[in-house]
Amino acid sequence: MAIQIHNTLTRKKEVFTPADPACVTMYVCGPTVYNFAHIGNARPAVVFDVFWRVLKRRFGQVIYARNITDVEDKINKAALEEGVPIDVINARYTKAYHEDMGALGVQAPTIEPRVTEHIPQIVDMIGRLIEAGNAYEKDGHVLFNVPSFEAYGTLSGRNRDEMIAGARVEVAPYKKDPADFVLWKPSDETQPGWDSPWGFGRPGWHIECSAMAETQFGETIDIHGGGLDLTFPHHENELAQSTCVHGGAPFARYWMHNGFVNVDAEKMSKSLGNVLLVRDLLNEAPGEAIRFALLTAHYRQPLDWSEEGLREAKRTLDRLYRTLRALGDVEAQGSDDGVPEAFGVALEDDLNTPQAIAELHALSTEANKATEPAERKRLKAELLSAGGLLGILQADPEAWLHDAADADAINGDAIEGMIAARAAARSAKDFAEADRIRDELAAQGVQIEDGPGGTTWRRAG
Repeated sequence: MAIQIHNTLTRKKEVFTPADPACVTMYVCGPTVYNFAHIGNARPAVVFDVFWRVLKRRFGQVIYARNITDVEDKINKAALEEGVPIDVINARYTKAYHEDMGALGVQAPTIEPRVTEHIPQIVDMIGRLIEAGNAYEKDGHVLFNVPSFEAYGTLSGRNRDEMIAGARVEVAPYKKDPADFVLWKPSDETQPGWDSPWGFGRPGWHIECSAMAETQFGETIDIHGGGLDLTFPHHENELAQSTCVHGGAPFARYWMHNGFVNVDAEKMSKSLGNVLLVRDLLNEAPGEAIRFALLTAHYRQPLDWSEEGLREAKRTLDRLYRTLRALGDVEAQGSDDGVPEAFGVALEDDLNTPQAIAELHALSTEANKATEPAERKRLKAELLSAGGLLGILQADPEAWLHDAADADAINGDAIEGMIAARAAARSAKDFAEADRIRDELAAQGVQIEDGPGGTTWRRAG
């Protein structure tokens, strides 16, 4: 079976046929490094890490570029607030991003281009857009002329009014059209900047990825990916300027976008106070459990993040590791060739991780029942191979389960303390506090029962 991808541009699932099967190319928009990564930032990193593994299994050589945006107004703002150069902010949060994604088992991409390393290429591309009649200079700004590209809006499927509203268009006297967007803008003494034919300034966000992708891959890449929030305006603008500067050649042959991460059914936002940082979550669960939780929903669908969902991901991994431990007397290694057919088919069908996880459960059930040495060896190899494609089950089972037992012991002490506090509240006839503690325990997956001999507890599930 061929790999199939839901192409955002055509709005349908298509067979993936790379331009050169001997060298597949993929570009995914990476972080803007002005703060720590939250769980929404982690989803595309994990999703496209898995897809990269799937592509490499099928094609061998896959060049994967995931950029670092290190020139952006949010970075400038953070640097001004701290009174430090942007290099300090960039270095701090790039390092933190690498640490956090590494903890989730995300492999380093083949290439990690940075905007600050591509300023000459950006200036050159802007100059070519001006020469082609798709961009113009006004008052120290250079803007892309949206009406010059008739296909603008094809990727996002929005009409002109929706696009202007969605882009939060700045009303400015230097614009020929309200939808025009900035390719280059002037910098003052408090902002980073570089010399250009249009004065001292810095690039706009959208032109950066077009120039970096061209530098690494030429006119057309096989796959362009990122979060759903980037479809418009970022990817729409990338597509427009890259297509124009390359005389009509397509920028990307396939577009892939992962869905949003919501927290307890609500949109994650600073205003709601529900932004979950990866490094904070790593204090609650192993990185592999966080990674697994991110893969439980299909990548194109919204993912509802919850504490219970994370706990369930950890419990599932515990069960799978117990299966591997039970097979521990069997010598077996995972490999790309050892991936079970149904599991591989699921991942090649538009990265259907929920179905792949279902196949993993079936494989574990079969392994727990197997008695013949040859069968146990085969099933262990298949479990390790399948886990390798998802980026899980690569730890030593004994070490994983030992850590899990330690975590349970610590949590058990905390649970006993809460039960004692509840008993004290009941003795004081503070029933509201007693109920609050019961509810908090329930939210943590702990069920308590009051009886003649006192209060007992057990973990749900």
